[in-house]
Amino acid sequence: MSYRKPAPDVESGKEEFSASITQYEYSGPITEAEKALRWKQDKRIVPLSAGIYFLCYLDRSNIGNAKIMNSTTGDDLMTQTGMTNYQYTIALMIFLVAYGLFEVPSNILLKKLRPSRWIAFLMFAWGALTMGLGGTDSYASVTVVRFLLGVFEAGLFPGLVYYLTFWYKTEERSIRVAFILASATLAGAFGGAIAYGIGHMNKAGGLSAWRWLFIIEGIPSCLSAFLVWFLLPDYPEDAKWLTTQERDLAIQRLAIEGSKGHHKAMSWLDAKATLVDWRLWGHYVVYFGISTPFSSLSLFTPSITAGLGYHDLQAQLMTVPPYAVAYGRLSPATILALHRISCT
Repeated sequence: MSYRKPAPDVESGKEEFSASITQYEYSGPITEAEKALRWKQDKRIVPLSAGIYFLCYLDRSNIGNAKIMNSTTGDDLMTQTGMTNYQYTIALMIFLVAYGLFEVPSNILLKKLRPSRWIAFLMFAWGALTMGLGGTDSYASVTVVRFLLGVFEAGLFPGLVYYLTFWYKTEERSIRVAFILASATLAGAFGGAIAYGIGHMNKAGGLSAWRWLFIIEGIPSCLSAFLVWFLLPDYPEDAKWLTTQERDLAIQRLAIEGSKGHHKAMSWLDAKATLVDWRLWGHYVVYFGISTPFSSLSLFTPSITAGLGYHDLQAQLMTVPPYAVAYGRLSPATILALHRISCT
């Protein structure tokens, strides 16, 4: 009696796939399936996240360009709002106060409301507020709008870092965060170039150029919010652009260390465990050291170039080269590293 080998069915295929995942999880080497999955995720998630942060940083730092725009003719932000340099510094500082207060609450809401919905809402809000800065006429109004801008921008960067934990393992996240951060450097270069162009619109439609700067740079954030609502994937469990096997692999490889989209929200015990972790405070110290000069440069570079003898639109244009060179050196290295890590 001859023996006939049974034909493989769907269930046995699932068992083989699960076995390959289990083998990966315990043996360590990365499978070709995982390499392909990570690269597919990278193409969908990382450029979109970098674009969102680009718009965020553009809207955050353009007040530095508005400060000196057409100052020789008295059509700048400082003259038309009657602010002193001290008051200008307070308006900048109040943004960071709001930023510090609302980072954690925003991340909690990101989990409760889904990343695509919450980030899209934040984008629309800060875009509208940036446009609103174009209508301010006093120190008080600038300060209030800057505070609100800090409230809504506060959730973006920590939210993107948290968002990556739904998709990537611990050792995979840092290079992707670096790529997202690099877009801030690109925003610095574009900010100066855009300010130079918009500076020629002074008195167009009866508005000073610095007002046009806020209006024009706020519009892309508002419009992009609708794209983010539909295009930003929330969790691997719900990703229809992944195959069933890819979704299973994405979930399985983050079973231990990744965040889960459908798990319960953080409890007070979880919060306490995080707050007493020394690594959190070490991160705070490092991030404080990085953010202080970086934020200061983005807000005061136009004033620094003006102090070097460049004036008005020329000063705006001279803020471009440092950021362009920095991005030109940083971005290729980051892209190469991202591709190498995704494929190894």
